[in-house]
Amino acid sequence: QVINEWPGFPAGVKFAPTDAELLEHLAEKCSIGSSKPHMFIDEFIPTLEGDNGICYSHPENLPGAKKDGSCVHFFHRTMNAYATGHRKRRKIQRGEDTSIGESVRWHKTGRTKVVVENGAKKGCKKIMVLYRSSKGRGSKPDKAGWTMHQFHLGTEEDETAGEYVVSRIFYQESKMNGKNNDETSEIQGSDTVVAGVMHPRTPNPNPPNPQRHNDLADDTITSDSSVQVWLHFLYLFC
Repeated sequence: QVINEWPGFPAGVKFAPTDAELLEHLAEKCSIGSSKPHMFIDEFIPTLEGDNGICYSHPENLPGAKKDGSCVHFFHRTMNAYATGHRKRRKIQRGEDTSIGESVRWHKTGRTKVVVENGAKKGCKKIMVLYRSSKGRGSKPDKAGWTMHQFHLGTEEDETAGEYVVSRIFYQESKMNGKNNDETSEIQGSDTVVAGVMHPRTPNPNPPNPQRHNDLADDTITSDSSVQVWLHFLYLFC
C-alpha cells in the first residue's frame, strides 16, 4: 500500500464554492442522493463536533479562521437552545474563548433565503452576525466583525436540530462612519454581486428653458399697462 502525501496547491489557488455548491457538498455529507463526498472534502470543509462546534468556540479560535477577509467553511450540527421549543442555540459558551464580563452570540439578520439552481430549490441560507455586549444592564450590543452564512437542506425556514448544516465564516472590519454593514455581510461570499453601473447620457440639443423670475415680472407689468390703456379708451368714448 502506497500513501501519497497531499501535495497542496500553488499560491493563489483558493476554495471559493458558490452557495449551490456548498449545498451540494452538504447533501453528499448527509448521504442524500447517489453521489459520494469528494475524497478531499474534509481538507476544505472540516467537521466540528461537540464542544468544538460553532456555538461553543469564538470564531477567531476556529481552525483556519483569519481576519484577512478570507473565508473558512465547516460542517456542524445545530442544536436547540432549550429542551422545549425550536429556538436554536447561538450563544457562545463562556470560558477561555470569551472575554470576562462579555456576552457573545450570533444574531440572525434579514430573511431566510431559498437557494435556487437551474430552477430547482437546493436549500436555504441564513445570514448571522456576531454581537458582543458587556455584562452591565442597558448596554447596547455592538458587532464583533464576524459574519456567518449558514446553509441547510430543504425549503423550510428553520433547520432541523441535530442535522448537519454547512457554514461560511469570515471577518469584516466595521465601517468608520458607523453605518450598518449587514448588506456588505450578505454580498461577501455570495453567488452574485450586482454593482451599480453609470450609463452615459446623450445631451439634449434643445434643453427646456424655464421661465425666469424677471420674465414673470415683465409679463405682469405688460398686463397692467394693457388694462390702463383700455380704461382710458372707455373713458374717452363713454
